[in-house]
Amino acid sequence: MRIKKTFKIIGGLIVFITLPSLLFFGFLYLKYDEDLPKGISGEKADLLANKMLDALNHEAYEATNYIEWTFKGRHHFKWEKDENICDVQWAEYKVRVHLDDTIKSRAYVHNFEVKGLQRKELLKKAIDYFNNDSFWLVAPYKVYDPGVERSLITQEDGSEALLVTYTSGGSTPGDSYLWLLDETGKPYGFKMWTSIIPIQGFPASWSDWKTTESGAQLPTHHKLLFLGLDMGEVKGTK
Repeated sequence: MRIKKTFKIIGGLIVFITLPSLLFFGFLYLKYDEDLPKGISGEKADLLANKMLDALNHEAYEATNYIEWTFKGRHHFKWEKDENICDVQWAEYKVRVHLDDTIKSRAYVHNFEVKGLQRKELLKKAIDYFNNDSFWLVAPYKVYDPGVERSLITQEDGSEALLVTYTSGGSTPGDSYLWLLDETGKPYGFKMWTSIIPIQGFPASWSDWKTTESGAQLPTHHKLLFLGLDMGEVKGTK
């Protein structure tokens, strides 16, 4: 009897914990999940992409040689953009990543350099962190990266949005993002069709912009419903 009662209690706790989560996920799925839209590629899409870049002062971003930020208070980055070298630091680890020639990269634990398998594992993790966390910082400037497809989407309210699909590169090729733009072309959010988020078309904000010392505009915070992605103290210099 005691064992049977214990199983009942455990079963009740499992239902108590999981049922609200399942109901909440179901609500989000019904509210936000949508098919990837199809639009018009070519000149019209490129014109909208250029309008977005102009609204963000793309020339100032191109002239920015150094960018620093901290993703969610956990991963700290010092990116020498002109050399494409980034110091990635988390917990007791630090990796100096040569993004164009990773064999030159060096890894440290408590400021002591490590080699072999540990270096390889830390380097992979640092590159994954950089690919993900830098995307949340500079994604609008990546619409002309190699392997990127652009399409113009006309939304139900008549406004134009820019669909960008990354067919190669990064840690998760194949992901798509629909940039939502104001009348000037400046992004205020996007919708995501990605492999790591089960709800397709999930929205996130791009509204907390900062004009850095170099003139580049970079975000300091994102909202995903009630969740926040803080970018820390964002710096950009020439």
